[in-house]
Amino acid sequence: MEIKLRKLIITGTILYTILILYFMFFAFNRLDHASDYEYVFMLVPENVPLRFPKPTFSWLYQFGNIAAFIPFGVVIPLLYRSSFGKFISLFVLTILVLESLQALTYLGSFDVDDVISNTLGATIGFIAYRVGFSSKISYKKLIASALSIGVLLVGVIVVSETINYVVATRESPIQALHDVKEMNGTMPMTENLPSFTVAGKKIEPKMNVYNSEEDKSKSYTYILGNKKEVTFYSYYGIPDKGNFKGEVTILADGNVRAQYNNKGAESLEIPFFDKVNEITIIVSGNAKLCDVGFSEKKHWWE
Repeated sequence: MEIKLRKLIITGTILYTILILYFMFFAFNRLDHASDYEYVFMLVPENVPLRFPKPTFSWLYQFGNIAAFIPFGVVIPLLYRSSFGKFISLFVLTILVLESLQALTYLGSFDVDDVISNTLGATIGFIAYRVGFSSKISYKKLIASALSIGVLLVGVIVVSETINYVVATRESPIQALHDVKEMNGTMPMTENLPSFTVAGKKIEPKMNVYNSEEDKSKSYTYILGNKKEVTFYSYYGIPDKGNFKGEVTILADGNVRAQYNNKGAESLEIPFFDKVNEITIIVSGNAKLCDVGFSEKKHWWE
């Protein structure tokens, strides 16, 4: 390689590295928010590297985490001939140090997902180097090198989508809440369910009806067994006939998660992102809750 060309590549690499370091440590107002950060080390992968293209900032960020490091896979072996093993080992070590510095200086976090994405980018760059730059350079080799980058990026997307399909959780069908074990023995109405009118709309329950007893509130408690990512479904309303007085309170593990006492009808969908062991429903007055059920996120094999 000519000396002038080598100096030009080194200069460009230094400037590009400075740009990458700027984005890693100073972009996105990191300095302004440094005092708000804590030491954050995310050591378990939470996302696949790159999904199918979407017009979102999240996708652009994921794409940038890979694409931004492709040039290093090309220019470093080009300047300093090395095997893939030696190159990728030094690259991973460098990224680990930089990610650790981000966390220790409160200018970001250590994120193993970033390490994986950055390493994928460097690997794609190294393959592109092998295709187009490892021997005498020609236009055909440069085109083949560019095409290899595109093909490998598509390959990463396909593999990521496949992994996501296999390991991602999906929402299960809605199950009637009264089908799980009751804690206090109180059962809702499940047979010969009466229809009623709320705000002029006729409601015809399909699964169950929860109501109070005369002037006393009624409590229903169920044990779910520490289920994750549960979504609670129901329909609330105070019938048009009678006093417009009543309230429904929904608790998860003893904490109030929702409370309704308005006169209108309302379809409820309440997500519980944390683990839920116990759900309690308290109904008072003329309020009614019907078609109460829940779903949960499960893997395909569960």
